[in-house]
Amino acid sequence: MIESIKEEERLVKVLPSKRQMKHQEMEFYGFFHFSINTFTGMEWGDGTESPELFNPVEFDAHNWVRGIKAAGMTGAILTCKHHDGFCLWPSEYTDHSVKNSPFRDGKGDVVREVSDALKAEGLKFGVYLSPWDRNSELYGEGKPYDDFYINQLTELLTNYGEVFCVWLDGACGEGSNGKKQAYDWERYYAKIRELQPEACICVCGPDVRWCGNEAGDVRDSEWSVVPAALADAEKVADKSQKSDDSEFRTKKISSSEMDLGSRNKVINEKDLIWYPAEVNTSIRPGWFYHPEEDGQVKSLNDLVSLYEKSVGGNATFLLNIPPTPKGLLAEQDTKRLNELGTYIRNRYRKDLAKSASFAYSGDLIMSDDCLVRTKDGSRKLEIAVTFPEKIRAGRIIIEEKIAYGQRIEAFSVEAIISGVPRTVYEGTTVGYRKIVILDGPVTDEIRIKIKESRVSVCLNRISIYS
Repeated sequence: MIESIKEEERLVKVLPSKRQMKHQEMEFYGFFHFSINTFTGMEWGDGTESPELFNPVEFDAHNWVRGIKAAGMTGAILTCKHHDGFCLWPSEYTDHSVKNSPFRDGKGDVVREVSDALKAEGLKFGVYLSPWDRNSELYGEGKPYDDFYINQLTELLTNYGEVFCVWLDGACGEGSNGKKQAYDWERYYAKIRELQPEACICVCGPDVRWCGNEAGDVRDSEWSVVPAALADAEKVADKSQKSDDSEFRTKKISSSEMDLGSRNKVINEKDLIWYPAEVNTSIRPGWFYHPEEDGQVKSLNDLVSLYEKSVGGNATFLLNIPPTPKGLLAEQDTKRLNELGTYIRNRYRKDLAKSASFAYSGDLIMSDDCLVRTKDGSRKLEIAVTFPEKIRAGRIIIEEKIAYGQRIEAFSVEAIISGVPRTVYEGTTVGYRKIVILDGPVTDEIRIKIKESRVSVCLNRISIYS
């Protein structure tokens, strides 16, 4: 038993970095897939497209930013270069860029305008720079291509101010010369850390992991402490995506991938890391804009479910909104973003817990930086939340203080109905945030029971909404 406790203490000593904590606090942010593909109707270009095709005649980055801000997003990532190699900034290292397009008479810089528009609204800017460049003749040549990639990465990370993340895609196929490139990931990481030390390196990187699909599917139990080997999974070329595949974009998580960090899964793992999940999906079936998908924008109910299961399931939510060839967000997408933002603001406007009284049952200690904390070795906690009048409970937010690790393994929620306690929810992990979705029981008392924790319990917040 003593050895088991020591092992569990080891699990909660794996903690987030400051950059990872800041990233998690962003919660919900956007993806702008915009490139030469927007004008060809392709999802993956092959690098032979003429820059003359790129001409968004009504381009307005502020239109994009207003749309995502209305939805409640905190920032956005721009596809500065997709697999086709076309650069949305006037890169010195290729002719395949906006500098050879009609956009702004060849003097335009989409990266500049998007980054400036985001920062003007108090939102953060992130970059996507595909390591696979189907236009570059250097691709597949080893170090010469890595030098080329590092040069473009340096342009993006030194000329556009602070960047909150660098989103690295693991797609790896053949270049124009029929060769494949073995990406020098460690060199890429080192350059990012040098130029933007506060930026998280996402997906094919050490800071934030892919949830495992592009459909927005999320696990019921999402752990941030996982085996270190998971950070290498997306970097393996044999497992990378090599072609545009609609089935890949919509696949769900398989049962074999459901458990990444339970106690049984990681207790005997030698190397563990803090590696939180990001849920990414598009508001439409494709990642780039296609007019034939105007009638296939995700419904408000679908987006609400994605938001509450991701942000409310110990993950961040990255939602793609693809601008049109005019350089504006589609009206259908803007309408849905406004609806989503209105829902979130209304649903989570009034915290009923602020007018309630709290009673705690457990072996507690005083803590200035936690809502409530149990003594070392005390793994259970019961919180009774009593309201001055009956409420219809719809959502409960529970948060752990992740600066002290992820600890909770099992919890339940009871509602006192006509004087009788009734279990209305059974859960497992909490982490940064858990949104408990209830069917509206009418009650004047909610009891939250932490049934099992790896070590002591440390909660950051409890909020309750009708």
